[in-house]
Amino acid sequence: MAAGEPGSLGGFYFRFLPQRTFSSLNTREVTSRLRQWSMLGRIQAQAFSFDQTFQPYQKDDFVMAFFTDPNVIPNLQLLSDSSGQWITLGTEVKKIEAVNVPCTQLSMSFFQRLYDENIVRESGHIVKCFDSFCDPFLISDELRKVLLMEDSEKYEVFSPQEREEFLFCLFKHLCLGGSLCQYEDMLKPYLETAKLIYKDLVRTLLVCATLQLKSMSRHSLTLSWIPSSVM
Repeated sequence: MAAGEPGSLGGFYFRFLPQRTFSSLNTREVTSRLRQWSMLGRIQAQAFSFDQTFQPYQKDDFVMAFFTDPNVIPNLQLLSDSSGQWITLGTEVKKIEAVNVPCTQLSMSFFQRLYDENIVRESGHIVKCFDSFCDPFLISDELRKVLLMEDSEKYEVFSPQEREEFLFCLFKHLCLGGSLCQYEDMLKPYLETAKLIYKDLVRTLLVCATLQLKSMSRHSLTLSWIPSSVM
C-alpha cells in the first residue's frame, strides 16, 4: 500500500495532525503537578484524523487500519518500558484488541461521593490510613484504597461500570502517578487536572483514542476507542 492511500480495512485513511496541540498538558500549573507526580515527559497526546464515517461495530477493523496506516506508523509515539524514551511505532501491528471506554460522565460531581463517604474531608484533605501495599503501590490514604484495593470496605463506592469511564481512568492514573510520585494531601489538584485534560481530549474529537503498550512487543497493542462527549 502506497503512502497516502486508504487502507483496505473499511477504507479508513488516517492523517497525522501535528498542529493539533493539547494545551492542558502544557500549562505551568499542570506541568508542575505532573513533575511532582513523576509523570512529566511520560504522558502525551497526539491527534490523527480519518476520512470515513465510523460505526461502533467497525471498531476492530478501524483499529487495525489505524496501526497499519502508512501515516501512522512513522508518527505514532510510544513510551518504551525498557529505555523510558519516546519511540515511533515503526512497524505494522499484527494483533490488536479494541475496548470500548465510555465517556458518559460529563460533570466532576461524579466524584462527590468521595466526600460523602468520608474518603475526603469537607476541607478537601484526603483521609489518611495505616500503610499497606498493593504491588507496586504504597497505600497510605483512603483514596488509594478506593482506587486499588478490591477488598476495601468502600471499594464499591464506584461500580465496575463507573470504573470503566474514561474520566475515572484518567483521574485514577493521575492519583497513582509515576514511580517517584509525591502524593497530594488535597483532592483538588487531582480533580482540576483531570477536568482540564478530559475536556481537552474529548470536546472536539469524533473519536478519541488512548494508547498503551500491552507488552514489550511492539506487535501487540491495546487501543481503547472513546465515543466523543462534551463536558
